[in-house]
Amino acid sequence: MRAVIETRLREMGLELPEAPAPAANYVPHVLDGTTLYVSGQISMGPDGLVKGRLGEDMDVAAGQAAARLCALNLLAQVKVACGGDLDRLERVIRLGGFVNSTPDFTDQPLVINGASDLFGELLGEAGRHARAAVGSVSLPLGVAVEIEGVFRIRP
Repeated sequence: MRAVIETRLREMGLELPEAPAPAANYVPHVLDGTTLYVSGQISMGPDGLVKGRLGEDMDVAAGQAAARLCALNLLAQVKVACGGDLDRLERVIRLGGFVNSTPDFTDQPLVINGASDLFGELLGEAGRHARAAVGSVSLPLGVAVEIEGVFRIRP
């Protein structure tokens, strides 16, 4: 394995976590041909869950950092789905981002940019994707952000 993507992550000062186990009755990913669907990944990092509510006790920069953690957790799931070879990842197709936010908070797209920017920096054009960024009155375990993804994988 060439480990190009993982080398690039290290150059960016990032490290992939272990792929989180599902917290309920679902699978972490489904591979259908060359399309990989990854279940929502929450804002969890080395120090544990990143909890909070945008517009209440978190600002946009903190939300972006939480979204970046979600992106790393997505990549960890992609690596597992690819049998440990992250270089099989060809393209990020779509992200669906959910932001725990107050009713008057309207910067959900800016928060989810934390993940989108990571994929763009890591993969260049292959990291550009379609996307949704929506507010939610709460998220599992009180986390700040949850993001699901659809990816194209090399067979």
